[in-house]
Amino acid sequence: MPGKFEIFKDRGGKFRFRLKASNGETILASQGYASRSGVRTGIASVQKNCKDAKCFDVKKTPSGHRFNLKSTNGKVVGTSETYKTPRACAAGVASVKKNAPSAKVENV
Repeated sequence: MPGKFEIFKDRGGKFRFRLKASNGETILASQGYASRSGVRTGIASVQKNCKDAKCFDVKKTPSGHRFNLKSTNGKVVGTSETYKTPRACAAGVASVKKNAPSAKVENV
């Protein structure tokens, strides 16, 4: 099963996406968007920018490690979960690079 983007509406009425790896784990989640077309633009940005290692901003947090995927204008288009180790975080980045470019989009 290939990776996929799931578009959904949150409790506040905003549209969001989550990128799921082939194993069903969420590897990237978006901010809230006002419209479905806005969230689709965000997905397109992920698919474009995930190919550039410079667009991944990996950070150590008090509870582990996480990364943001940024567009070329510096805006965050997706945020990872928190990983316990730098190695696991690097695997998350690799999974986004592998799954995002060809992931199908589903509405849930």
